Amino acid sequence: MENFSNETIDITQLPKFEEVPFLSLKKSYWKVILINSFVVFLLLAIGLGFALVKIEELVAYQLEIGSVFGLFILIFVFFSHLSFKKKGFAFREHDVLFRYGIIATNTIVIPYNRIQHVALHEGMVSRYFGLAKIEIFTAGGSSSDIEIPGIEKEQAENIKQLLMGKIQKQL
Repeated sequence: MENFSNETIDITQLPKFEEVPFLSLKKSYWKVILINSFVVFLLLAIGLGFALVKIEELVAYQLEIGSVFGLFILIFVFFSHLSFKKKGFAFREHDVLFRYGIIATNTIVIPYNRIQHVALHEGMVSRYFGLAKIEIFTAGGSSSDIEIPGIEKEQAENIKQLLMGKIQKQL
């Protein structure tokens, strides 16, 4: 403990994650989002239709309710597209970065030494387009875990192998 020092760090010399070139999600992932959303909204529309038939007081307002539902779908699709365009990821020598957000852009930086487990998932629609999702579990709990969707399956498998190799080196 004789040589203890606690010097200040010049924060202007720190590496800036904002300058890292982020990779975008595959364009075909937008189709996956649209198809999944279509299925959900179709089921909601069917349920809403049955509700309108059962409640006789609302039958007179079918056009208004349908218009509001349609407007809601348009707003949802608009914001989903913005969210899709903002998402990006990058892998550096010591960490993985994931960027997301519409109004406020959030960037999560996870050092490889915090990663505990990596999983690869393919949904039914994603599999059709040859896409997968990488799920990275960390020591910090579920709030610091990340999911990177919309990656080509082969690339996702390579990323999983890279991360698993980093984990094995630390053991």
